[in-house]
Amino acid sequence: MQFGVFSVSDITPDPTTGFAPTEAERLQAVLRIAEKTEEVGLDVFALGEHHNPPFFSSSPTTTLGYLAGRTERLQLSTATTLITTNDPVKIAEDYAMLQHVSGGRVDLTLGRGNTGPVYPWFGQDIRQGIPLAVENYALLRRLWDEDVVDWEGRFRTPLQGFTSTPRPLDGVAPFVWHGSIRSPEIAEQAAFYGDGFFGNHIFWPADHTRRMVDFYRRRFEHHGHGDADRAIVGLGGQVFMRKNSQDAVREFRPYFDNAPVYGHGPSLEDFTRETPLTVGSPQEVIDRTLGFREYVGDYQRQLFLIDHAGLPLKTVLEQLDILGEEVVPVLRKEFAARKPVHVPDAPTHESLVAARLAQEVTV
Repeated sequence: MQFGVFSVSDITPDPTTGFAPTEAERLQAVLRIAEKTEEVGLDVFALGEHHNPPFFSSSPTTTLGYLAGRTERLQLSTATTLITTNDPVKIAEDYAMLQHVSGGRVDLTLGRGNTGPVYPWFGQDIRQGIPLAVENYALLRRLWDEDVVDWEGRFRTPLQGFTSTPRPLDGVAPFVWHGSIRSPEIAEQAAFYGDGFFGNHIFWPADHTRRMVDFYRRRFEHHGHGDADRAIVGLGGQVFMRKNSQDAVREFRPYFDNAPVYGHGPSLEDFTRETPLTVGSPQEVIDRTLGFREYVGDYQRQLFLIDHAGLPLKTVLEQLDILGEEVVPVLRKEFAARKPVHVPDAPTHESLVAARLAQEVTV
């Protein structure tokens, strides 16, 4: 099982000091967080895509390309790549290029984002969000799988005899996770292609996540990709930890109360009770995270959001130390002990290449 962190790249003033980082300062902080993620022994760093304040990450491939040269084994991913407003041709080119730069240490999470105005900024209509996601991904798959593509659809100009370059590394496209909070159509898309499904798992109750993952698993099996429990599932999550849970709650409360997404809404106590947000001791985070398996089954990737809402870099790096030293080693051991042998690990470039070679031998 893979463990890591993801960032949505928000630039939020620290409510306890009033300090607001510049874009440059926040970007440098995220680079340090990613490097620290590898240093403490975690597996994955993922970065979101946004095109509006208060976020800076409009070009995650640029950032991940830099990190590819600064890390050795870290899997680089996206928390969201906007399949609806990015041109599939550019996605195919950018992520194949990132594959080569990183030596295969890249995958991506496709999504529609959570900012409505982004659609007209890129010449699209939000009312066509689902059809855009379906059509654009169908083209993206062909651009990676076929050397020469002829294409005609509803949302972009036709392609005639087009070859996307560079071609995917070793002839294997980056693994794709389809991310969604509330859209069963996206879970169906992931299942249809036999791709991964990433449940955001931040803002909604456990029962909602359970229903979405269960639907994806059933449709994965329906489309002939294997038994439902072999489907590839990832989850998001949010944590804030201190040695004593009372200290964690006291320190995190002002950040929660002023967070750009859920601030000035439910209380911290209500939100932690109704969603997977865990604020407490390392053991509480371990127990809560192990409990996710009870309603989504055995899954392959767990990413934590730890750097949002104005938390200072020093605090975020302390959170990574706790994850690397106290939390993730226990989670690795416990999840491995409970996982049936037939349930697959998270896909990597090496495993995808091996699977392709094995398939060619049997054909």
